[in-house]
Amino acid sequence: MSPGGDSVQDLARRASKLTSVLDVAKAMAAARDLDRLLPLIIHEAAKVVDADRCTLFILDRDRGELWSKIAQGAAKEIRVKLGRGIAGTVAETGEVINITDAYQDSRFNRDVDLTTGYHTRTVLCVPMRDANGDVTGVLQALNKREGTFGEEDTELLLALGGQAAGAIENALLHEEISRLFEGFVAASVVAIESRDPTTAGHSGRVASLTVGLAEALEHVDRGPYAQVRFSTKDVQEIRYASLLHDFGKVGVREPVLVKAEKLYPHELAVLEARFEVARKDLALKSYQRRLASVGLLGDKALPQVEAEEERRLAREFAQLDEMRDFVLACNKPTVMARDGFERLSEVARLNFHDGFGRERPLLIPRELECLSIPRGSLSAEERTEIESHVTHTFRFLSQIPWTRALRRVPSIAYAHHERLNGKGYPRSIPAEEIPVQSKMMAIADVYDALTASDRPYKKAVPTVQALSILEQESKAGALDEELFRVFVQAEVPRKALAPGRIA
Repeated sequence: MSPGGDSVQDLARRASKLTSVLDVAKAMAAARDLDRLLPLIIHEAAKVVDADRCTLFILDRDRGELWSKIAQGAAKEIRVKLGRGIAGTVAETGEVINITDAYQDSRFNRDVDLTTGYHTRTVLCVPMRDANGDVTGVLQALNKREGTFGEEDTELLLALGGQAAGAIENALLHEEISRLFEGFVAASVVAIESRDPTTAGHSGRVASLTVGLAEALEHVDRGPYAQVRFSTKDVQEIRYASLLHDFGKVGVREPVLVKAEKLYPHELAVLEARFEVARKDLALKSYQRRLASVGLLGDKALPQVEAEEERRLAREFAQLDEMRDFVLACNKPTVMARDGFERLSEVARLNFHDGFGRERPLLIPRELECLSIPRGSLSAEERTEIESHVTHTFRFLSQIPWTRALRRVPSIAYAHHERLNGKGYPRSIPAEEIPVQSKMMAIADVYDALTASDRPYKKAVPTVQALSILEQESKAGALDEELFRVFVQAEVPRKALAPGRIA
């Protein structure tokens, strides 16, 4: 016997249990997911005190109750009002309750046994306290396998409960931070799409496509990406970077952002009004010629003069209307034929007289420059402004104190418009400097831009044609050819964009 009355065997057993508590504490400290942490706690608690079952209740002060979604033998979440039953009393008083015969204690709720078919005999219920000594929950052990729960069991369960309280607090905090990030990202996407409603859903679809491609790499066993695998945290990082890849558009002027045609609406209205004035100028000149002719030839010539002028005016109106229609056609963001530039220059050389008799050009230099845009609706200056959204995105995302697991979000989003041949923007970096996550996002971004049906300046491209365009881009060295192969073979668009899958 030892000096304290315990045998060596008892001391060894006690030391073993304390070691187990310490080992569990280490495991709990590393756990961040409540769904994994809570089962670990009750399993180890039952083992440490030799109990048949354990239940862990977490205190919800706002609702004045305890809740448990982890209870051995229970199929659904349990909720207990503060101050009621054994667990509720322990949570309210902070005192340990050790019962040797549950059915003889009025605080015991027999309904649970009746519902589950379980028979409770002994109960040990202890408070879980945080670092400040406040009760945050309750650990309840049922049915000591041999005999009843003793002081040693109480000490061990209290020690484990203290460790569990800290671990749960950390896990809940981690969960709150995760929800905060999700809320922030969701709000940011709303901000992006409120600036440009025509691209609604783009960020979510790009995120789903990029994550889908990342998941498809799990099954690649050959080629340059055979060893590339993404953890759960990596996938979350990819998703956030994809959802926020266009956030920098908040720094682009809205008229440029939503510009659907080569001229802005107000510019087009001024141009059309000018053609209307030019039309009136033709009519005025026609009547001036009529008066001059009648004054020269006499009233008898009026019918002939009228007929000739009506025919001439109709021809002039038709020519002016045809020029106006041509100009309006040039305003559309289509690829302009070579002869279109020459024709526009001819129109720009034509003049008319305004209401004050001043000579004005049909097209001013600014209009001629914009209407001569060979492809799309943006001038070189406007395209540069649009492209600046990537730099704005990077600057914005770099201000956020990302966790270590998400620290690459800014750099991944920064490179989504870079190209393997060095012809991307904004930095034109070489292929080896582009993160693989950005290469995947580039494919997803182009695919959605081609197939999206909500853009006012272009029609949606069918999936087959979009994939053909992507194939040409990959063969030309702009996009990653191997990643595109996986994108197609794994049917990423069909699976990632299925109803209910959009990020």
